[in-house]
Amino acid sequence: MTQSLVVVPPSNARAASWMAGWLTLMLVLLVAGREATRELSVFQIMEMRSVIGLFLLYPLIHRNGGLASMKTARPLAHIGRNVVHYGAQYGWFLALTLIPLAQVVAIEFTMPIWTALLAVSFLGERLNVWKILAIVLGLVGVLIIVQPGAAQVSPGQLIMVLAAVGFGAAIVMVKSLTRTDSVVVIIFWMLVIQSLIGLIPALYLWHAPSAHVWPWIIVIAFCGTYSHYCFTQAMRYADATVVVPMDFLRVPLSAAVGWLIYSERLDAATMAGAALILAGNLLNLRRS
Repeated sequence: MTQSLVVVPPSNARAASWMAGWLTLMLVLLVAGREATRELSVFQIMEMRSVIGLFLLYPLIHRNGGLASMKTARPLAHIGRNVVHYGAQYGWFLALTLIPLAQVVAIEFTMPIWTALLAVSFLGERLNVWKILAIVLGLVGVLIIVQPGAAQVSPGQLIMVLAAVGFGAAIVMVKSLTRTDSVVVIIFWMLVIQSLIGLIPALYLWHAPSAHVWPWIIVIAFCGTYSHYCFTQAMRYADATVVVPMDFLRVPLSAAVGWLIYSERLDAATMAGAALILAGNLLNLRRS
């Protein structure tokens, strides 16, 4: 029998706290992913992340009643969400090989627009002036930071647009799932389904990881698993149109990590864009 879901009262403050955890883990994942991809294929990294992530998730599974409590009444919804999410991830990585990174990031952060539109259409959420302002300021901030060129539309750009739409759809599906399933159940099925989806390509491209890369794989598995736990918790406490704009902060924070660890340039445009992103999120949180 599916574990009963405790309904939590809305709280933007709690949603922001869980999003802080998401952002921290995603920044660590950024570094670990860059180091691991020096040696292993993306398919293999994603597969190892999902399989190891199941073991890392087990303490929460055990605390929530064990494997028997991981049953769900909505298996098709979980499959649909994870097929879309896995495809969006693949499109994101494919776009990295076809277009400049600045364009990938700029197009990726159109995701809140698709999320907001889909949430309004399928979840009955409402767009108010503050949510719209947070999205607009966030997009402007991202464009200032990445400064995308005005090139003609290429296959890579179209792929990235589809990936951004896919990410937005996956987020809306997660929000829908939080209404009936616990966070642990959602993450459990994400790891199981995505392990099955990526098994064949991962085995085809498999290379034995060296001792150097194993710690990075463990970090990727931990951050990949618990970042989604934090994000899904945030979605329980606030609408998708409130939660998703907070993710804009990942862009300036990623730039800061690149500057500190890889000596990548951190310029005035990054700081100006970060200020706009932060202003939009603060207005949204105070007025929602």
